[in-house]
Amino acid sequence: MPEKLPPRPAVVWRTELASKSLGGVAATAEYVIVSDRELNDTVDVFRCLRADTGKEAWAVRYPAAGALDYGNSPRATPVIRDGLVYLHGAFGNVTCAELATGKVVWDLNTHDEFEPAAQPKWGTCSTPLLVGDRLVLNPGAKDASLVAVDAKTGKVLWKSPGRAAGYGSLIHGTFGGVGQVVGHDADSLGGWDPATGRRLWRLIPDRPGDFNVPTPIAVGGRLFVTTENNGSRLYEFGADGRIVPRPAAANRTLNPDTHTPVVAGNRVFGVSRRLYCLDLADGLKMVWEAADSAFAAYGSAVTDGRRVLILSLHGELILFDAAAGEFDGVTRMKVFDGDRGVYAHPAFVGRRAYVRGSTQVVCVDLGR
Repeated sequence: MPEKLPPRPAVVWRTELASKSLGGVAATAEYVIVSDRELNDTVDVFRCLRADTGKEAWAVRYPAAGALDYGNSPRATPVIRDGLVYLHGAFGNVTCAELATGKVVWDLNTHDEFEPAAQPKWGTCSTPLLVGDRLVLNPGAKDASLVAVDAKTGKVLWKSPGRAAGYGSLIHGTFGGVGQVVGHDADSLGGWDPATGRRLWRLIPDRPGDFNVPTPIAVGGRLFVTTENNGSRLYEFGADGRIVPRPAAANRTLNPDTHTPVVAGNRVFGVSRRLYCLDLADGLKMVWEAADSAFAAYGSAVTDGRRVLILSLHGELILFDAAAGEFDGVTRMKVFDGDRGVYAHPAFVGRRAYVRGSTQVVCVDLGR
């Protein structure tokens, strides 16, 4: 990250889009992938833009009609690896395409293939998770709560029975010496064997009703979890890879319903009506908090371990020192003026940030 942000954005290019979208941006040095909607909000579009110019290189389109809360656009961030990109729509469509050409390698629809009992009111939100040669998805069906498909062919490798899907993304890590997929279903936190799909453990929180949107964070073999009804918790694991049900530390003040915090060193930074800094080494004790209109509702956060960068719902980038004793040394840069719906998580390649607003994506040079 730069030492500070320039006062005005050094815009490399802007590209207009057809519709609003919640899904995050994915990028490489050559390509930028963004989601969109067309034909009176009945078709998903994933556009591949050239990173140097913002011009469209290709697009993948497919019918995706329906009516969801917060619109019908894709929620998941595209995933890029080994010359392929994985695209996931809000109505269960999963497409694997060649990154350079947009040629579809395989596709499936998790609703048609696995038949969950109901469509979640916010749609399918989880970003697909690559674990080795497996792509892990969470359809939320009784016989296929989680599934793994071959990343190259789309062939189903395993199905794990269980509950309806949560709205957050899954992660892969080693906990208690056991490699596992970890995340939420509709009402619990869990761990699964990535090779077989066998559920290793299940933890139901004290207070029911969480949306289970924020993604858990692996922290040195421990697990940081935060939700709106149960606040922030830090969990440890036994030698068998099962979670210890009683949290090692907790803080109910940081309790975002949709925002995922970040960890820099021994500190957690999260947005929940304010910006909070918690100490991982001291029982999630509050280090400082900052009241600012930029943190009133939502923010996308990233860190390089030294600094934290937050993109506000209004399209403002805010950079600050992760080690500071207070919300200090802050620089700001407004990417969008008048936008109130910057939900999409930005992407970063080198000095460039790719930021999606309501109806356009912008490439900004952050400087040094």
